[in-house]
Amino acid sequence: MLNQIIAKLLPFFPKSIVYVFAKKYISGPKLEDAVRVTKELMSIKGCSTIDVLGEFVTTREAANHETEMCLKVVDAIDENKLDSYLSIKPTSVGLGIDYEFGYNNIKKLVSYCQSKGIRARLDMENSPYTDATLKTYRQLREEGFDNVGWVLQAYMKRSVQDVLDHIQYKPNVRLCKGIYNESPEIAYKDREEIRNNYKQLLRLMLDNQYYVAIATHDEPLIQDALIELKRRNLSQNEYEFQMLLGVREERRNQLLKEGHRLRVYVPFGEDWFGYSTRRLKENPQMVNHIIKSILGLNK
Repeated sequence: MLNQIIAKLLPFFPKSIVYVFAKKYISGPKLEDAVRVTKELMSIKGCSTIDVLGEFVTTREAANHETEMCLKVVDAIDENKLDSYLSIKPTSVGLGIDYEFGYNNIKKLVSYCQSKGIRARLDMENSPYTDATLKTYRQLREEGFDNVGWVLQAYMKRSVQDVLDHIQYKPNVRLCKGIYNESPEIAYKDREEIRNNYKQLLRLMLDNQYYVAIATHDEPLIQDALIELKRRNLSQNEYEFQMLLGVREERRNQLLKEGHRLRVYVPFGEDWFGYSTRRLKENPQMVNHIIKSILGLNK
């Protein structure tokens, strides 16, 4: 209850106070901040995916601006020889305004990435955009772009079918629990149900030659994945772990020392305030996690 109250009140706090909660999880307002953080990760054999903060834009002008910012990210990755790729929020580049408009912006980004030898990933937003995002992925693949992946949310009841529907592509997919507050008609709400579905999805994808980015901070799921990877005798280029910036850094570093490939989500942008407050409202439990991290209790 206290977490929910804090999360709802945060948007009304001064930005300087919200930044205390946010700064650990955001590289900074500028692209050079994301470059700096990625280089720091590379120094410990990590890698990143860079995201321009901003989503659910409502005008074509704003969507085109976000698209241009994403192109600058690709240039920065290329020019700095970063071990990184571009994360694309479909609604930030117009998919929620008009499908063809949004698709053309996404295609422009994926094509530019391909020309630089860089991957891109379509982030998965809330349920109104799931079908359009997966349609975008399939259309890109059918047009010959194999440098693009997508995200699967384990709390969605449709996710098993989504895996089965995309086997032919042998996709590169980030598997996460999911953060949006979805209806119980379409999403699992119980923690153990979500964990069990995560485990099922991991096995289903590995069985069907998906490249899985195992995105979780949940220790039982990390342990389960490690057991499954060892059982299958997978090489280090057949999977990766992923974590959010600033979360469970000690565990992150341990996985890196053990030789696992691990990628960190590195967001940046002037919209850090909106991003942070939205995320905290969508997932009030993060407040408790953040407070523990600030106090050094979350290892």
